[in-house]
Amino acid sequence: MINLEAPPEFTVAGWLNADEAPTLNGLKGKVVVVLAFQMLCPGCVSQALPQLQRLRERFGEEDVAVLGLHTVFEHHEVMTPKALEAFVHEYRFSFPIGIDRPQDAGLPETMLAYEMRGTPTLLIFDREGRLRRHYFGRPDDLVLGAEIAAMVLETDARQTERVLSRALLMPGHRHSDDDHSHQHGDGCGCGHPH
Repeated sequence: MINLEAPPEFTVAGWLNADEAPTLNGLKGKVVVVLAFQMLCPGCVSQALPQLQRLRERFGEEDVAVLGLHTVFEHHEVMTPKALEAFVHEYRFSFPIGIDRPQDAGLPETMLAYEMRGTPTLLIFDREGRLRRHYFGRPDDLVLGAEIAAMVLETDARQTERVLSRALLMPGHRHSDDDHSHQHGDGCGCGHPH
């Protein structure tokens, strides 16, 4: 089970678009939005990655850090770091992108540590470094923007969660005052089973 108060650091083989390797500990004080994706995942390419790029363009870097995490669990032979470099260049993604460290067999290390069910997966950490959202699939733009803005402005996380649970209407999701890991976009959205 993931420790929401002190989530693990990402285990990556390298970074693109970053002079220094970003760490969750080093990004404390900012809201951190991380998208785990695969470049051959249709939902990632058509929806989740463009959404992440829009977040990067709409929120200032002093308050919100936006990161990608290429986490390959299928088609390993074609989703290589070199192919990822070309992909990032062609799509002009400007945010840092980590390459989830592969294992000899099975899922990549960060994907395992965060109990991800597939891609796209979106993680949001508050200014204190706590994991506050763990979406499987692409969340609604308006909901995502509201949640990030609330975390940027918040002074009391429990109060923010209570207000968000009243204000954001999420079909099929029941909110409680103690729910800190909403799973709003619970469908993968990529078009194929994992």
